[in-house]
Amino acid sequence: MTESAVRSIDGLKDIPCPSAESGSEYVSGWQVYATFLTLFLVSAISQADRILPFIMAEAIKTELSLSDTQVGLLTGIPFAICYTLLSLPLGRAADRGSPRFVLVACILAWSAMTALGGVAASFLILALTRFGVASGEAGAFPAGHAIIARTIRPERRGLAIGLFAMGLPLGAMVGFAAGGAIADQLGWRAVLIGAGAIGGVIALLVLLVIGPTPPLRQSTATGDSFLRSSARRLAAPAFRWLFVGAIAVGFASAPFYAFAGPFLIRIHGFTAGQAGLAFGLLQGLMGIVGAVTGGRMFDRAVQSGTGRVLGPPAYLFLIASVTTTAALFAPIGWLSVALLVPGMLSFAFMLPFAFGAAHLVAGKGREAQATSIVMVGSGLMGPALGPLIVGLVSDAASAAQIPDGLAFGLLIVPLASVATALAMLVANRRIAATFARR
Repeated sequence: MTESAVRSIDGLKDIPCPSAESGSEYVSGWQVYATFLTLFLVSAISQADRILPFIMAEAIKTELSLSDTQVGLLTGIPFAICYTLLSLPLGRAADRGSPRFVLVACILAWSAMTALGGVAASFLILALTRFGVASGEAGAFPAGHAIIARTIRPERRGLAIGLFAMGLPLGAMVGFAAGGAIADQLGWRAVLIGAGAIGGVIALLVLLVIGPTPPLRQSTATGDSFLRSSARRLAAPAFRWLFVGAIAVGFASAPFYAFAGPFLIRIHGFTAGQAGLAFGLLQGLMGIVGAVTGGRMFDRAVQSGTGRVLGPPAYLFLIASVTTTAALFAPIGWLSVALLVPGMLSFAFMLPFAFGAAHLVAGKGREAQATSIVMVGSGLMGPALGPLIVGLVSDAASAAQIPDGLAFGLLIVPLASVATALAMLVANRRIAATFARR
């Protein structure tokens, strides 16, 4: 394999990266679109399974006699710990072996755990099934990206990755809307069992559509371990502030998604179906608009040559912090939903900016590692502690007979949004300064 040396904008030591290989292993014709559609469905069902307990939290809480703290544990710590930490070894397995096999195994694992959650009779059993779901879903994106890298031509990989990611907002929309509506009619247990069955069908589709992938041919030019190489990325000030911003995003987004449904149900009297329809449809729409618009704006920002690539999401997060605060104390349900829209938009809008800037800072050939580090930042501390903090504050407010305690707990969302904006503005200045020195 031939190699070319590339340098990141932070001036880190040159790291060899592989050049383009022969295109004989790439799929063509209808297989390209079939692969796109299959990976999109994998992403969508993964996200739907992940957020189903959010919209059904009130029904689960009532039947199993759970506290808000326990609800926070169900939606926070299992996914944060398992999803984030297991993504690294599962990604390594996909790189070294068959990403197709890893992806199918992961789909079957999380689908089985989702279905088992539908027969859970206690908090402990339900929590264990959520750990299982997170463990399976941890391998979805690493294995999916490995499949894209080995089967899709380089000039079409951006489209493939974009369609793969597009499953997240649409999966959330389906999960909130359909999950809430079905739960109202058949109960939350039927929803989880049905979702698990659908996952089994998706696993079969992956086997039928995606053929065996060629083994990955890796350069051995650098022997750095993942941890040592990651530390080198974080040594760059711009990347370090991006990482801080990613942590803050986790503290804003995880409580937002975990408790937005229960907030509308408890404070404004929505049914699960109404909350799921209102929040789910808007979240899906804002996810699509945010990802597409953010991607185009990031491309234009990079092409400007100024290095100021993180201003737009930072300013949107500042706006969202104000509107979200107002939404928590709005007297009317529909007004509260409307005021939550900028927050929904900000999370999707940030994605292409955060990952694109991380790739820019890390340099060519280190994009996947940069993505994984950002995912660790956003996926560990915030999802683990954010919903738990909301639950603790809400329970404490209820014990003190303070009305609308959940709204006070959710104030962590606008506070973390401000922290995200500040971190991104600092990173923006660091990147711009590096461009100016070129």
